[in-house]
Amino acid sequence: MINKKRRYSSVFNTLKEFFFIFVGIGFAGFALKGFLIPAGFIDGGVTGISLLVHFLTPLSISFLLFVINLPFIFLARKQIGKIFAIKTFFAIIILSIVLHFINYPIITHDKLLVAVFGGFLLGAGIGFSVRGGSVLDGTEILSVYLNRKTGFSMGEIIFFINIIVFSFAAILLGIEAALYSLLTYLVASKSVDFISHGIEEYTGLTIISDKNKEIRKKLIELGNGVTIYKGTKGYSEEKEKKDMDILFTIVTRLEVVRIKSEIEKIDSHALIIEEKISEIEGGVIKRRRPKIVK
Repeated sequence: MINKKRRYSSVFNTLKEFFFIFVGIGFAGFALKGFLIPAGFIDGGVTGISLLVHFLTPLSISFLLFVINLPFIFLARKQIGKIFAIKTFFAIIILSIVLHFINYPIITHDKLLVAVFGGFLLGAGIGFSVRGGSVLDGTEILSVYLNRKTGFSMGEIIFFINIIVFSFAAILLGIEAALYSLLTYLVASKSVDFISHGIEEYTGLTIISDKNKEIRKKLIELGNGVTIYKGTKGYSEEKEKKDMDILFTIVTRLEVVRIKSEIEKIDSHALIIEEKISEIEGGVIKRRRPKIVK
């Protein structure tokens, strides 16, 4: 019975994740073809690079998004995990197909409305895809990789990349288009925060479970540092109080879905408290792949 419940729960979670991915693709496609592309605006990261090349060459946006993101999908396989890479590959392929075959209506030609609502819809699309355990832009993956290699924070890396992107946009598209594009990016960034609930650089997970030893072992296998708090169950009567270990781990924003899924496989009733963390100094943070001794 327990195994059957876990199986049903796993299927439900998988369907929910792909639902979020499809919703994200729909929003992103609408933002690109209904707002940004007709106005000649770009976003930051790989999407911005793809749009910039699209405006300057006869290459289609669907082709560019797939080709430019492809190296980052392989990087995701190494740095984050196979399931994440497969979901990201699937999401980007579907987004490219949607952009190629679906003709979204052009909603407005007002530049301010395009920047605000185009940015909101694009950010919502990215946020929903993150909730589904994937991304639609390889910049996030590159930032995880460079963070582990250089020590710069993910926010700093994305900031530097976007400075370069918008500088080229100012030169090639003009100052006005670059400024509206920057507004689009800022709105999109806030939309991602609003939709994804945990898009900050790191997320802290507090885990309360009777199977804390198995969960701790799995977290270490995945390369995450774990802190153990000594706690006591307080819900029961005084004579039934029980000491237990409470686990705390810090993961990157792209790994939250995967980590929670692994915990649920071990204990579907585990209490997981998720909190946003904007800055971290010191400690054991997952910056490189762990060496597993057999």
